[in-house]
Amino acid sequence: MNAPSKIRIQRNDRHAVVTLDNPPMNVVSAPLTRELYAALRELELDTEVRAVVLTGAGERAFCAGSDIHEITELLTPGAVLERKLIFQNKVFELLRTFPKPTIAALNGYTYGGGLEIAACCDMMIAEEQVKLCLPEIKLGLFPSSGGTYRVARKIGEARAKKLVLTGEPINAQTALNWGLVNDVVPRGEALRQAEALASTLARQPADAMRAAKRLINACFDMPEAALVAQSLMESDQIFCSTDAAEGVSAFLAKRTPEFK
Repeated sequence: MNAPSKIRIQRNDRHAVVTLDNPPMNVVSAPLTRELYAALRELELDTEVRAVVLTGAGERAFCAGSDIHEITELLTPGAVLERKLIFQNKVFELLRTFPKPTIAALNGYTYGGGLEIAACCDMMIAEEQVKLCLPEIKLGLFPSSGGTYRVARKIGEARAKKLVLTGEPINAQTALNWGLVNDVVPRGEALRQAEALASTLARQPADAMRAAKRLINACFDMPEAALVAQSLMESDQIFCSTDAAEGVSAFLAKRTPEFK
């Protein structure tokens, strides 16, 4: 008998909802990572899907981190790289650079690898009861799939060091104040509001959003002159696009644009 799928995809109104479904806490396991990779590749090629929402199954957790039972078998030289981290980092980077807008709908504990997944998304919407944490230091480890540098890029060095080096959780309001999440919503509302945002983004000009996302993603990695050069190159292409013609025409005609 085949094992139950740990990733579910639901398509709706030009966006897709990807649900991490590894009960009871939706932990990151090798099977979940492989299925997430396959789901992202599938949705990347699906021209009908213009935005993606990630959430966790159930009400307890978005994702509570890595499967500790797997980690116990990886405590020898090279094992964790070969059997977990190299591929896991590849999958998370695929999510970070995904060519379509991505939104994490945080509906419960967002710990360790779960926060690393969420930090790869363009935006995060957290329910008011959510706790966010990078607790790896308490296991004698540290966040090894972007929890250090990606979180630091979002909230700054000092706050990232507090989060990583203490391993203590923060609540959703603190995460909002720090700039780690975009919005805090009532319990049970994260997915609905994330889907509403995804529907809005799905109607935006796809090429312009891709270009803008590439530049924002590169803003901490490239010198100013290189960013200017890339922005000029991207702009030259976008200004010649059918979406640009439609957007300008719609503005002058005082109507809503219909981007293709």
